[in-house]
Amino acid sequence: MRIESSREGMASSAPPISAFARNVLSLLENVEYRRCESGEDLEAIYRLRYNSFRSHGLLLSEDPAEKMADELDEAPNCYRFGVFLEGTLVATVRIHHLAAATPFAPIMTVFGDQLRPRLEQGDSFIDPSRLAIDPELAATNRALPYLTLRLAVIANTYFDTTSCVSMIRAEHTAFYKRVFRSVPVCEPRLYPPFTMPIHFYESRCDLNMEWILQRFPFFRSTAMERRLLFSRTAIGEPGPLTILPTARYTGIAA
Repeated sequence: MRIESSREGMASSAPPISAFARNVLSLLENVEYRRCESGEDLEAIYRLRYNSFRSHGLLLSEDPAEKMADELDEAPNCYRFGVFLEGTLVATVRIHHLAAATPFAPIMTVFGDQLRPRLEQGDSFIDPSRLAIDPELAATNRALPYLTLRLAVIANTYFDTTSCVSMIRAEHTAFYKRVFRSVPVCEPRLYPPFTMPIHFYESRCDLNMEWILQRFPFFRSTAMERRLLFSRTAIGEPGPLTILPTARYTGIAA
């Protein structure tokens, strides 16, 4: 089933956008997102995770099944996505929506002491994890991390969260500072099964979201797309298999 979001929210004018943002918007025309909950798509993203992390030398041990999954994939606040470019799986990311009632996410296993008091006070967070890009494309297609992390930006908007919180490697901190205005929260810590210390960075939505959407308009989305990506279907009802990005239909000129 292929579902295309409606062209809502169109405006009569839009601010100028960079050549890079224009190129990403053009690439979005060939992108599809799939929320993977069972079957072959789920197995495929587990294999892509494994191959990507192994290619970067990030795993402490190998898995004979060549898959990467854990108990947090089955948490009630977990959303697993595949990113398809021209019908081919090229990237994946896992999204956890943290709230007081659902404090389940990878970041809680390492930095729970930092976040638990804030959850109890009413804050909520999006934790994107297991970001993986096809190793054959990672070095040549610099738009893929943006296309994939767009899902985290959409999740922050849909769930109206306090912040996006991220566990990242040292070499990725500059990217998160530049793109999301993320800032370090505390000193890095070890996080098995990875082989190096992990940094905790946070981007406050109230301070940064409008700036992010203005600078990178391909992160924008319509309410329809947000619902298709993150609303839960009733038991027994089929969910959308494929969701098309809607950044072009939010009042920007491509």
